[in-house]
Amino acid sequence: MALSPMMQQYHDAKQVAGDAILLFRMGDFYELFHEDAKTCARELGLSLTSRDKGENPIPMAGFPHHQLDQYLAKLIARGFRAAVCEQMEDPKQAKGIVKREVARIVSRGTVTDDSLLEPSTANFLLALAASPTKDACGLAWVDVSTGRFEATVTTAERLGDELARVAPVEILVREDAGELPGEWCEGRMITRRPTWAFSREAGDDALTRHFGAHSLDGFGFTDDDGPAIQAAGAVLDYLNETQKTSLGHIDRLIPYRRETRLEIDQATRRSLEISQTIRDGRREGSLLGVMDRTVTSMGARLLGEWLAAPLTDVAAIDSRLDAVGELHADPSFTGDLREALRSIYDIERLLARVTTGRATPRDLSFVARTLRCLPVVKAKLTGRKSARLSQLEERIDLCGDVREKLETALADDCPLNARDGGFVRPGFHAELDEQRELSKGGKQWIAAYQAEAIERTGIASMKVGFNNVFGYYLEITHAHRDKIPADFIRKQTLKNAERYVTPELKVHEEKVLAAEERAKDIEYDLFVELRETVAAAARRILATADALAEIDVLAGLAELARSRNYCRPTIVAEPRLELIAGRHPVLDATEAAGTFVPNDTSCEGRVASRELEPAGAELPPNNSHPATRHSILLITGPNMAGKSTYIRQTALLQLMAQVGSFVPAKSATVGVADRIFARVGASDDLARGRSTFMVEMTETARILNTATARSLVILDEIGRGTSTYDGLSLAWAVVEHLHDQIGCRTLFATHYHELTQLAKELPQLANFNVAVREWQDQVVFLHQIIPGAAEKSFGIHVAQLAGVPREVNQRAEQILASLEKGSAAASQNRAEDVELTRVDGSHAGANGVKRGRRRAGAQLQMTLFEAAEHPLLELIRGVDLDATSPRDAMKLIDHWQEQLLAEANGSA
Repeated sequence: MALSPMMQQYHDAKQVAGDAILLFRMGDFYELFHEDAKTCARELGLSLTSRDKGENPIPMAGFPHHQLDQYLAKLIARGFRAAVCEQMEDPKQAKGIVKREVARIVSRGTVTDDSLLEPSTANFLLALAASPTKDACGLAWVDVSTGRFEATVTTAERLGDELARVAPVEILVREDAGELPGEWCEGRMITRRPTWAFSREAGDDALTRHFGAHSLDGFGFTDDDGPAIQAAGAVLDYLNETQKTSLGHIDRLIPYRRETRLEIDQATRRSLEISQTIRDGRREGSLLGVMDRTVTSMGARLLGEWLAAPLTDVAAIDSRLDAVGELHADPSFTGDLREALRSIYDIERLLARVTTGRATPRDLSFVARTLRCLPVVKAKLTGRKSARLSQLEERIDLCGDVREKLETALADDCPLNARDGGFVRPGFHAELDEQRELSKGGKQWIAAYQAEAIERTGIASMKVGFNNVFGYYLEITHAHRDKIPADFIRKQTLKNAERYVTPELKVHEEKVLAAEERAKDIEYDLFVELRETVAAAARRILATADALAEIDVLAGLAELARSRNYCRPTIVAEPRLELIAGRHPVLDATEAAGTFVPNDTSCEGRVASRELEPAGAELPPNNSHPATRHSILLITGPNMAGKSTYIRQTALLQLMAQVGSFVPAKSATVGVADRIFARVGASDDLARGRSTFMVEMTETARILNTATARSLVILDEIGRGTSTYDGLSLAWAVVEHLHDQIGCRTLFATHYHELTQLAKELPQLANFNVAVREWQDQVVFLHQIIPGAAEKSFGIHVAQLAGVPREVNQRAEQILASLEKGSAAASQNRAEDVELTRVDGSHAGANGVKRGRRRAGAQLQMTLFEAAEHPLLELIRGVDLDATSPRDAMKLIDHWQEQLLAEANGSA
């Protein structure tokens, strides 16, 4: 069937849109056809109608053009891409069908409009240049709304952690790549792209062409960064295809170097709730939500990046702390500075719209208002003592030339649509002022013409009027009909008057109407000129925006420290951690004032311990070992007492310090960590067939395989997902490995009270417990961490608090008493036979401490926890009765009897 010209135009646009839903502009509406109409009727609640009703009706839906952002947001949120096809010419001036083109293809990673973006969160599009099975994987990510563009190379093993750090909303992969793991895709759009777009040649070509460079040598990348270049090229290819406009705001590609950042894996980010809560994924209630005291969107986004990748360089951390400290010491100055920053608009995203040609007159006015605030901010920072604040002050470019032009040209209140006019100040452009005067009817001309007509006709009551039907007219009462000149043309008769037009009025009317269009054209040309002026200064303004964002973050951290009574941490290179009266930053802020119980923390990695010890020196006995030499704090105590809170707060304070923030404590000495690991809480992965215990062991294995002596590890209830003795054995072995092989700072919370005996054998392990008081058969949690092991678990008391029926608790107490009695009797027979020899058969610890004795012929087992099975039982099981004669059986029994008598005499 032959298509109409308009539907042919639609189909041509649909070819360009590909799998995106096509929003086809027709006059004041965006229309959808065929399957797109059905989809949007279902997803957006639009009414589904049809076009060309007859034998082959075409499904059709639509919405008014001014609701575009509203419906785009809904489509993107539901995981669709949308192609916006615009009218490229004025329908009044079009010859034939109006020219239309796909102006942009919008997806979750390519939106630039404020109405579609979260102001305080970056919106990253990420490309993955190799499949997860490859050893080296290239990553590149860009925030199109700000122009931030970075790339790095990682391994398949670390890929999930990098995705968790960047948190992209859309991921580009090769069309032939396999399925990505479910946790990588959750909440993200996955877009498959041609394989050639990920080649090294395509990457080099796209990047050098975009940046106007002969090579990428000056960008800081090496030969090993090939996969990163491939990913970056794929990003640019996708943006060029979807944005169909200048990408001038993306003016540099930054190499991301993991070596200078604190590494935080995916499980740890989730466990610590750094940027969002576990329960509902909200920013509120997370560490970021509590720490964010910024007053600009740019500052809020930058703080999120700082928390996602804290520093590991002592000097760089101290530089930030110096700045925060100076701001903290002068609340009045900081308050004035923050007040000045409140007037700063989101200049990063404004510039992105300017350079992509999507800015409005209102956007330009916001740029002008921001530039107007810069002298105040710069003046306040002049003469600051901290090097960082001085550097930031120097980076603020006032851009006086741009500001002057914008302020001179733009009115105070500007419209959203440049074609509507009315945003250029009177007096800025002489011809524009003239055309505006004409477009308003030329009051002076009208008054002069009316006076001339009255004098000519002698009709004093004659008036000049205007309406949309006749345009300009002369109104004369019936009493003066005899005075009407012959060149007056009657147009309308009223009850008391007649209306006439004249050739002079028609000429003037044409001038007025032409002047209105001419005035709009002049204003639009001026708008484009102003937009290009701002775009030409984009790099200068963006550098200033970076400085303003950092100033905002530092001032916000100072305000946080002042309002919450934080202290400045002392940052050292050695893996030490000394916290006096530390508090959980989130609970301290959300609980009622004065209710959170502070606690001390003191531990030190073995790197520092060995450096402090003379060569060949032996460590002193555990009882006299200084607190700062303990690398492992083993924490016992009942549920709900605060063990998990305590170990989490320690990790969060470590992270905050490396961000460059003050911390909630009376004092803090923090040794820089290379990694933070947190295995806290139970979760399963049913989609991948992994139980809670499997997830726990996978995460624990990763810690044991990748932690170093400079890492910080917090572990909560390791081994609880399996049988008691399996779990206890694994927890025991994990503690030994951390102590002997890694020696990192570790906080290990557990319900396995048997582990507390390790303090007798492991010199760098110290027992701590959560203080509990019993009163009138009730248990009171004091939430205070104190030295020593917990006396008991108080599990039944916790069950009572949780509302378990009284009869169940009473029966549990009876069973517990019986079990404890039996356990005590068994323990008397094995107390001296504790076996701590490890699998390799060695008896000594890493520091020369003997780990117990082993009887000849005894099998490797942990006899501390249950009655050991006698070796003779295994021999008896091994006897083949069918092949053993009665005489041989008697000999075996005699032999076993002699052996038992010898053991009995030996123990006596």
